[in-house]
Amino acid sequence: MRMKEAACLAAALILAVTAFACAHAKQCALSTGKSCPAGTTNRLACRLANYGNYQNIALPHLQHLGVRYVFMNVPEPGAAEQEMAALSQYGLKPLVMRASTDLSKESSVQELGQQAAVCEKMGVKFMFLSAKRNDAPKEAVYDRLRRAGDLAAKHGVTIALETHPDLGTNADVHLETMKAINHPNIRVNFDSANITYYNKNTDAVTELRKIIDYVATVEIKDHTGEFETWNFPAVGQGVVDVPDLLALLREHGYTGPITLEFEGIKGVELSELETKLAIAESIAYIRSLGNFD
Repeated sequence: MRMKEAACLAAALILAVTAFACAHAKQCALSTGKSCPAGTTNRLACRLANYGNYQNIALPHLQHLGVRYVFMNVPEPGAAEQEMAALSQYGLKPLVMRASTDLSKESSVQELGQQAAVCEKMGVKFMFLSAKRNDAPKEAVYDRLRRAGDLAAKHGVTIALETHPDLGTNADVHLETMKAINHPNIRVNFDSANITYYNKNTDAVTELRKIIDYVATVEIKDHTGEFETWNFPAVGQGVVDVPDLLALLREHGYTGPITLEFEGIKGVELSELETKLAIAESIAYIRSLGNFD
């Protein structure tokens, strides 16, 4: 009986948080004059890693929240069908998948090509990569990514480089990387919170405006704004101007994926309920600002 009561309480809290997030966003829209135009639709995915130690409950929870897409790691080739079946059970599909490789090694080219093949098998057109040189010469890494782009193109996949040092620390660095690689299948994954984490005296909207022509995927994450401080609260609770960010994307005709990332505070372990609430609130806040599939 107590387990049922706890489950009901958790569901009620999630609904209350969702309603609060929507009301908060509407109040912000009224006070700032910002609104979201009808007819603009982007697919919204939630990163499975957001659930931390509770990834075993991620799929049913996302189904409960009405989410249809996920951002997940590229599985091993032999596990693709199993992963698809598990997602399908909860009405979910992969939208963006995270690749992994060491760009300082020549083997990274084939590894990325193989992971792009798995993306194609699972119907995914966007492959996220946290690209780091690991002390390899820039030109060597650019060449490897260019050749990986050729392989990705054969599978209908675009590789999106994360907003991370040292190939995507900010818009200027992203631009340098994009121009050097010069490949249509190597683009940017714009992370809204990493801008203030890795940089001072700028913000997500300012940086997005400079790099938007190269953006293939957008990761919405919030941050307190303190340089190199690991404090990423639920979306809507930090300094990232999500309404302006989405407005800029709409003005530019962006139709790519929007993915939600929630990373919390370094050293603070959340309970399962706290994790669910943070994700529910973040999704509700984002949805209140636009039309999402």
